[in-house]
Amino acid sequence: MDADFLNAFTQPAALNQFLVENVISPGTYFKRKLIKPTSSNNPKLEELKLLLIDWINTTLKQEHIVVKSLEEDLYDGLILHHLLENLGSLKLDVDKIALTEKKQRQKLSVILEAVAKCLQLEESQLKWSVEAILAKDLLSTLHLLVAIAKHFQPSLDFPPNVHVETITIEVFMALIFVTEHPRNVSQDLVLLTIKEKSDDAFDELFSRAPERLDDVKKVFLQFVNQHVGKLGLNVKDMESQFADGVILLLLIGQLEGYFLNLRDFFLTPASTTEMV
Repeated sequence: MDADFLNAFTQPAALNQFLVENVISPGTYFKRKLIKPTSSNNPKLEELKLLLIDWINTTLKQEHIVVKSLEEDLYDGLILHHLLENLGSLKLDVDKIALTEKKQRQKLSVILEAVAKCLQLEESQLKWSVEAILAKDLLSTLHLLVAIAKHFQPSLDFPPNVHVETITIEVFMALIFVTEHPRNVSQDLVLLTIKEKSDDAFDELFSRAPERLDDVKKVFLQFVNQHVGKLGLNVKDMESQFADGVILLLLIGQLEGYFLNLRDFFLTPASTTEMV
């Protein structure tokens, strides 16, 4: 586990909560962008959250709906459904209540598609997604609510220059990589625009922590042998044993669940041409 990951969380409870909510096991891959805990208590961020909560509660007062947490109350699409119907008189062809994750994902898909169409936004302009909202991603939820509020009620008195620090948590093969984003990330009023880094986790690893390459290799070897071991094979050196392509082909076959016809490739290639 990267030390930067631990340092990003000032309280052990925050780290424990993250690991509990995101089950990390061998073969797991996911990538999430989070507001850094040290920014979570930013007064302007708190002011923005309270403003949005008050705006939602005021809008939905007649329906006796009370929102207390943006993360916990909006992820299933119910509040967003009521909010859009009240603000834009939009009739969405989805059930009011979605109890299963599958139905919640379908509901959010319809809702977010309606938002993009109403706000005339292209897919490349969206700073939220179905998966992010469903995962209770506060940053994505804020982006979405601010966009809706600015469209339907531009007179809202948003706090100016809301700045947050973010970290990107990338988990691959049970290894955790953290990318910390610059401090001054807001580009305009309350839109919380994040400057993304082009480097992926492995670029970060090679440039910033080359001493951890051996740890990464061990994880990959464990993964490879877990699958090709079923064929009676054992990989000890990735550079040499992967060079002729045979192990790679057999690994793909194991992962995808099919048998590779031995007539289609050379099981023991004797020349560069046979390897290619």
